[in-house]
Amino acid sequence: MNSGSGATVIYDICGRRWVKEAPGFADAIAEAYANHQRPRCLCRPAGDGIEMYVARLMNGYIVKRMPNTGSQHATSCPSYELPADLSGLGQLVGTAIVENPATGETALKLDFPLSKLPGRSSQPPAASTSPNISSQGQKLSLRAMLHYLWDQAELTHWHPGFTGKRNWAIVRRHLFSAAKHKFARGSALQNRLYVPEVFSVEQRDPINARRLAEWTSALAHPGKPSQLMLLIGEVKEIVPSRYGFKAVIKHLPDQAFAIDERLFRQLERRFAGELALWGAFDSIHLVMIGTFCVSYSGLPTIDSLSLVTFTPEWIPVDSPHEAHLVRALVSCRRSFVKTLSYNLCAGTSMASAVLTDLGDPFELFIATESDTLEERPVEPSSAPDLPARHWVWHPSQQPLPPFPAVRTEVLA
Repeated sequence: MNSGSGATVIYDICGRRWVKEAPGFADAIAEAYANHQRPRCLCRPAGDGIEMYVARLMNGYIVKRMPNTGSQHATSCPSYELPADLSGLGQLVGTAIVENPATGETALKLDFPLSKLPGRSSQPPAASTSPNISSQGQKLSLRAMLHYLWDQAELTHWHPGFTGKRNWAIVRRHLFSAAKHKFARGSALQNRLYVPEVFSVEQRDPINARRLAEWTSALAHPGKPSQLMLLIGEVKEIVPSRYGFKAVIKHLPDQAFAIDERLFRQLERRFAGELALWGAFDSIHLVMIGTFCVSYSGLPTIDSLSLVTFTPEWIPVDSPHEAHLVRALVSCRRSFVKTLSYNLCAGTSMASAVLTDLGDPFELFIATESDTLEERPVEPSSAPDLPARHWVWHPSQQPLPPFPAVRTEVLA
């Protein structure tokens, strides 16, 4: 999915070098799958390559990175991912997120239900800073699920070549691709996920027909538990309705989601920061992830939810300072990965982003008033023999410091 970086991937398959676009590549990986052989990614010039595996994908095959090896790849490689410990992902890998290379499937443990008993009230909103870290460290909250899918879809990655090309249609396609081969509570995540199609007046009826077909599994049945679906959509507004409140989702003009008054009041308190950031800047997107069921009359009702703010490039941010940092990186045409907190509590010290155009990962920190983050100044870019590995911005004390210069050979 990270094809916008322009990197050409070369694999060693059974002693022969292949690029993905070469004639015969599909047959080569099919044969490797049948013979239980592992391709090697040759993104780094030294060594024998990094072991990958072949997984079935519908009627074909795909080469995937081995679990927990993404950080071994070159930062320009499409298989590169940040070390899990640089973000909130680290506390979830191997517990809440378990990948099986033999099947290519990933099992997810959730801290929210995907079914609802008749008469049960809505769940409290999943707070962005939950105090219950003891149990959440082993399971995905709604917020962590959104962060995980964004990471898996590589929508946290940015390269100058993406400018002007990332819109809701791209986001939607990548999210569904990321949900493939993921399972939670015995169900395929892809079958539970609802992300609205880009709306078109000319296609209104076919779009609505597809939506209703997707929602069939979430229809309530008398006396039986309701199966919940997972909504990911951009919020247009959350306003009073005749019987409580409703969330109006962009690209879904014909159907709002009901929210009961208790859930709405808790939402106002728990997501005050996200709502304030969204209200302050017209360019900020507000995305809701939530579980919902559908009544006999066809009305979708939110059962639990979380809210996350995004830049115009659909990169998640937690604060105005993070939004400013991302805007500066995009304007400077830098390549980077945005780190995400998952279940980590607010105030946990971690990099806000990592530059990937310097050869090795380069961490960017934003200090807060309460931070104990030590001052770690950036080494001058003219000192390649002793490069700094991090950059710190103290917003209360200084304007945004300059970023280290791009290493042009990394982009070649």
